[in-house]
Amino acid sequence: MGRKFFVGGNWKCNGTTEEVKKIVTTLNEAKVPGEDVVEVVVSPPFVFLPVVKSLLRPDFHVSAQNCWVRKGGAYTGEVSAEMLVNLGIPWVIIGHSERRQLLNESNEFVGDKVAYALQQGLKVIACIGETLEQREAGTTTAVVSEQTKAIAAKISNWDNVVLAYEPVWAIGTGKVATPAQAQEVHADLRKWVHDNVSAEVAASVRIIYGGSVNGGNCKELAAQPDVDGFLVGGASLKPEFVDIINAATVKKN
Repeated sequence: MGRKFFVGGNWKCNGTTEEVKKIVTTLNEAKVPGEDVVEVVVSPPFVFLPVVKSLLRPDFHVSAQNCWVRKGGAYTGEVSAEMLVNLGIPWVIIGHSERRQLLNESNEFVGDKVAYALQQGLKVIACIGETLEQREAGTTTAVVSEQTKAIAAKISNWDNVVLAYEPVWAIGTGKVATPAQAQEVHADLRKWVHDNVSAEVAASVRIIYGGSVNGGNCKELAAQPDVDGFLVGGASLKPEFVDIINAATVKKN
């Protein structure tokens, strides 16, 4: 059983009700491979989750962009995993570099969040990735290994985890890791999982790439053996997201 291609669309902090409905209409009309070939998940801001879930085609799924690290309560401004479950939202993105950098979420905090979300029955897109300074210093492998280790330390079952490698220097900058650079890190990550978790998890866990993925570069990236899909930012708000979903056929051929 090969790893099913996974395409996530992270809408970040964008959209109005009208814009969101327009994006959903585009997705609903899109001709894409079936669920046996590609798993598609879109991640609107919290306030649009119910409307997107109600309108989106049934073969695509919805994700939140974050959730709180423990049960709800006196945590003003936070949204708990339990609330997402209550709304019927199956997925959540955790540890996105924007949250790590802007909100100082540590590796340990991200690990705790991933574990708690999984315990509540959510599936998790767990994000890791190095900054430009770290890449230029040659510490990419060490950085992403540490980030992965903090998650692995808190969980035992990886069935509902997708690892998203997003080099911070390539997010929204127009710079993209070359297919070779992406493959190298993905292969290193898979080896880390093999050596530190298990051979079985290494073979089955999906490691997806994020960082200025677009309609023009997605096929070449998808052809890399250890790239199992994408977490798409800006392009997920545009019609070219459909082209990125269709890159899944590269794996089939």
